[in-house]
Amino acid sequence: MTWSTAIRQGHRWLSIIFTATVLANFAAMARGEPPAWIVYSPLLLLFSGLYMFILPYAARWRGRRQA
Repeated sequence: MTWSTAIRQGHRWLSIIFTATVLANFAAMARGEPPAWIVYSPLLLLFSGLYMFILPYAARWRGRRQA
């Protein structure tokens, strides 16, 4: 398995976890004041998504730079 495949597969699983934490966040808010770890856990998973978003642009930028 290459690094790219591993990162993409890891990101897919993290997106499922992200969705679950957002749903848990809304459910906890409906019941009252949620714990801090529920509120901030989607923000921690944001970095993986930003990395996957920037990756194709960074590859193009590196490709132009080397040519």
